[in-house]
Amino acid sequence: MNDDKFNMSMRKFLKQVGVTSQQQIEAAVRGSGKTSGTINVKVVLSGDDIGLEHVVEGEIELG
Repeated sequence: MNDDKFNMSMRKFLKQVGVTSQQQIEAAVRGSGKTSGTINVKVVLSGDDIGLEHVVEGEIELG
């Protein structure tokens, strides 16, 4: 495995995940009409080829 190539590819993927996830959350919140309080969110990261299943759960405050 080429560590440099792997690291760059992973960073590119994670940047795409972060940007597109934020866009989707913003659109969903706007579409819901909810303007205050919190929303519960969950991200499931899976990689079938390597047996990866990682879940992150949290809250986002709307203000």
